[in-house]
Amino acid sequence: MEKGEGVVVPGDFLGTSEEFTMGKGVYGEEGNLYASQIGTINITDKRAIEVLPAVETPPVLKEGDVVIGRIEDLRDNVALVSIACVEGKEKREIAASTQAVIRISNVRKGFVSDLQQEFGYLDVVKAKVLDAKALRLSTEERDLGVLKAMCTKCKGRLKRKGDVLTCEKCKRVEPRKISEDYGKGVV
Repeated sequence: MEKGEGVVVPGDFLGTSEEFTMGKGVYGEEGNLYASQIGTINITDKRAIEVLPAVETPPVLKEGDVVIGRIEDLRDNVALVSIACVEGKEKREIAASTQAVIRISNVRKGFVSDLQQEFGYLDVVKAKVLDAKALRLSTEERDLGVLKAMCTKCKGRLKRKGDVLTCEKCKRVEPRKISEDYGKGVV
């Protein structure tokens, strides 16, 4: 096979170990080299043959990633968030567990006395990963917080008016930890 000769699939013959050294996405068997993943062939300057993946691998959450998720449950001191995607990689599902928590101490800078004043059930939030293993999130920064919310009374859409959200249907005013990106983006 030659460089740029289309897509290869696992098991496709690429060449021999006399012609090439084995690169990423390639395995050897009895002196022959085969593709171990779907992708395109690349031959380096040093005669290594590799298969460049055709599809991205699912993102794995790491500290500092910004995620988009939905509030699934509110307790006294924690909000349970179902993570939908990593910002910038919206087209790929996350590889691991997607259930995370925002502790009351990580909602905003300063003291928060009531989590129900910061988030509502099914709010869409943007948060930063503090701890990838324990899946702890934070919404302390200005660009983090609620992106989309609905009225707790009539389920109408809430529109931002300064530092609060107002229902277009029933005119109810609700406080939230609002992201500066409220109403914009992937939602």
